[in-house]
Amino acid sequence: MNKFARFARPAAIGGALVSLVGAAQAEVPAVVNTALASLSTDALTVAGIVLAAIVAVYAFKFIRKGL
Repeated sequence: MNKFARFARPAAIGGALVSLVGAAQAEVPAVVNTALASLSTDALTVAGIVLAAIVAVYAFKFIRKGL
């Protein structure tokens, strides 16, 4: 058995698997896209509230040190 024949079969199996994975893509439902967009909006709102709270705490500490 030559070197090429030894590696040809695993390469063919790998190529077949790659082609099957590429063909198995499905469309994402519109409900999922809407939910992800809503989640993104909610996450930005929560992040804004947390940032405002952190700024308020540091401002309060700064004011207390000044007095």
